[in-house]
Amino acid sequence: MALAIFDLDHTLLSGDSDHAWGQYLVDRGLVDPAIHQQRNDHFYEQYKSGSLDIHEYLEFAMRPLTQYDIEQMLAERERFLIERIDPLITQHARDLIEKHRAAGDVLLIITATNGFVTYPIAARLDIEHIIAPHPEVVDGRYTGKTVGIPSFQGGKVTRLNDWIAEHQHSLEGSYFYSDSHNDLPLLRIVDHPVAVDPDDTLKAAAEAAGWPIISLRVAE
Repeated sequence: MALAIFDLDHTLLSGDSDHAWGQYLVDRGLVDPAIHQQRNDHFYEQYKSGSLDIHEYLEFAMRPLTQYDIEQMLAERERFLIERIDPLITQHARDLIEKHRAAGDVLLIITATNGFVTYPIAARLDIEHIIAPHPEVVDGRYTGKTVGIPSFQGGKVTRLNDWIAEHQHSLEGSYFYSDSHNDLPLLRIVDHPVAVDPDDTLKAAAEAAGWPIISLRVAE
């Protein structure tokens, strides 16, 4: 059984769940709108340029979870998933997932977006395995911290290697689908790297390496 590994934002989703969650919090009045939206947009631009400080960003992204009880945030998250995430799941993405499922591959999402946002998205896609920054909970409340090495850039390789050791898999025959140049460290170690609606930097790297370039955004 080969590993079929998927990035999430702008790959399986036709948008960014992390940025969308921040915008949702602004729209719902759960955070200071001016400050949070400005910082949310700022970090998103840093991500696209490859200059994001993932630790600083995760601290920012997790802070709102500390300000409300878990039950309220879970209810907000469910509304967010219905309103903002479900429309971002294309049939093309579902078809790609089902192609690998039918082949008997082990499906795995690996994302830099925190698990509070992404764990239920993986469940919506019927993908059992996900690697994401894991929110820390102490005494029934989110602390605003995440546990372990963030799965971002080279951290995705580290976290994946740990997962492979734990689950006794290998990278033999493996696939990885991603849109972002931030994922080049992981794309370079799998057997079948695939660029999905890639940014300009990844597109150039994929063309130079002869990697497939596909779109999951074509008209349905």
